[in-house]
Amino acid sequence: MNILITGGAGFIGSHVVRRFVDNYQDYNIYNLDSLTYAGNLENLKDIDQKSNYNFIKGDIVDEYFINDLFKRIDFDGVIHLAAESHVDRSIEDPLAFVRTNIIGTVNLLNAAKNTWKKNYKDKLFYHVSTDEVYGSLGKDGLFTEETSYDPNSPYSASKASSDHFVRAYGETYGLPFVISNCSNNYGPYHFPEKLIPLFINNIIEKTPLPVYGDGKYTRDWLFVEDHSRAIDLVFHKGKNHETYNIGGFNEWQNIDLVKLLCEVMDKKLDRDVGTSQKLITYVKDRPGHDLRYAIDATKISKELGWKPSVTFEEGLEKTVDWYLSNTEWLNHVTSGGYKEYYKKMYS
Repeated sequence: MNILITGGAGFIGSHVVRRFVDNYQDYNIYNLDSLTYAGNLENLKDIDQKSNYNFIKGDIVDEYFINDLFKRIDFDGVIHLAAESHVDRSIEDPLAFVRTNIIGTVNLLNAAKNTWKKNYKDKLFYHVSTDEVYGSLGKDGLFTEETSYDPNSPYSASKASSDHFVRAYGETYGLPFVISNCSNNYGPYHFPEKLIPLFINNIIEKTPLPVYGDGKYTRDWLFVEDHSRAIDLVFHKGKNHETYNIGGFNEWQNIDLVKLLCEVMDKKLDRDVGTSQKLITYVKDRPGHDLRYAIDATKISKELGWKPSVTFEEGLEKTVDWYLSNTEWLNHVTSGGYKEYYKKMYS
């Protein structure tokens, strides 16, 4: 089989690419990535010489490039992860999210539809989305696959739109698809703009830890390798035209997570207990900040037998260990324009 994985040089994408290359040696895996700031081929150095791995540099927003790619290579499946994904950046530049997350997705859908020409046997378009499309929860309740969409940021609105387009192509053209909506991921190779890798980097450098508002926003955290395993299961065993919610069963308020991370880092760096907590700095809240996300992953658990393999505490320790063992990678991705971006967003 020829499998196209978009955004395969990014955080989640690189884990998915590695899993498929290692576990399915009879598949040809094509990693399509435009290598923006968060796409990094260093994430895949351990597999880039394997015979079933192919890297293609290109942008899903480029309609002509995408159409030509699908004509040249007969893809049996698409796992679509390429996306602009940082809420803060979406507030600064919504149109970038419209272009990549909406137009880019429609370009892929059109290319798949036109190339497969209704010969859909053994074909699949797998769209990877986010729990943020559901909006914000109160103190109680969980997001299920039946929860109504209620996006509150340009990022989540763009992902909600792309979800709707995938379903529309399924209903209108019969395109075979599955969608999964996941909770917050964490783990190795995560670009340090998101909370956990950002704060790991700041603790190493002894710089302030910017916590939005009162820090009581709640998120459900999913270890990236567990997410990659879930994507594998959904791709191979998920039912056509179905949606699967993937969550870690790990709800944490941001401030409690940060304090736990500070404890772990102090221990790993042999610093006095409480040293890193002194770096916590409360900053102005961002607009449209959702109070709480929480995923009900009962469906994927019952139908496909998936469940998280690690607790949050175990996954967090694995993550910290990886960053402390890969400081060269961290130094590379935080050089150049990163510091200007950080100053702009959190100063």
